[in-house]
Amino acid sequence: MSLVSLVFAVTLAGSLVSLIGGLYLITGGRLAGVLKGYSVPFAAGALLAAAFGDLLPEAVSLLGGWAGSLWAMFGMILFFVLERTLRWFHHHHVHEAEPVNANRSLIVTGDILHNALDGVAIGAAFLVSPAAGIVTTVAVAAHEIPHEIGNFGLLLSKGMKRLRVVAVNVAGALATAVAATATAAAGGWIEPAVAPLLAVSAGFFVYIAASDVIPSIHAETNWRRANLQSGVLVGGNLLLTLFGWWLGQTLGK
Repeated sequence: MSLVSLVFAVTLAGSLVSLIGGLYLITGGRLAGVLKGYSVPFAAGALLAAAFGDLLPEAVSLLGGWAGSLWAMFGMILFFVLERTLRWFHHHHVHEAEPVNANRSLIVTGDILHNALDGVAIGAAFLVSPAAGIVTTVAVAAHEIPHEIGNFGLLLSKGMKRLRVVAVNVAGALATAVAATATAAAGGWIEPAVAPLLAVSAGFFVYIAASDVIPSIHAETNWRRANLQSGVLVGGNLLLTLFGWWLGQTLGK
């Protein structure tokens, strides 16, 4: 199987798993309700493992420590600015009494852009090694499950029909697969940009975990549940770190 075919297959599978997982946690019973509370900290641990265990070390080995760190910092700042811009537009539309369709379009656009950026990170990781690509795909899929839950709830609250919400999220999943495949297919054309892309992607993952996911754990008022969530975060981090190490030994760097 060619690299491009592998990237498309793995990314599409990861996107479908996150989509189906999100649907199950929304429509499932008691077990789904319990799992939903722990999917977020697991995602945070997975993102941090991919960032510090694969993406950033690969970027630093190619760029050097100083340049790699600068690109990662740039990634964090870039995605902070993008998120603030999207939130500003959303806030502006709400307070200017824009049509509901405008708000929905903004949410959908932001989601597809987010998924496409995930795909670029996955594609860049695959250009370094299959192991790094698979680990990044797993981390993205873990993060996308709670992300899909949030999107479903938000779009339904805006009056979008359930079937259309599913279609929108399928489009987002395809955006990840297409962006990852396009990045991998570019190959030699973007070779000079691969290392900076890895560092920027690491900054992106750390930003998501630190700004969106970890604060939700701190917001938990039940002490026992908060401790369990912290344990799940550490467990998710260790699990994906070991999985990445095993893949590196099995598939090679």
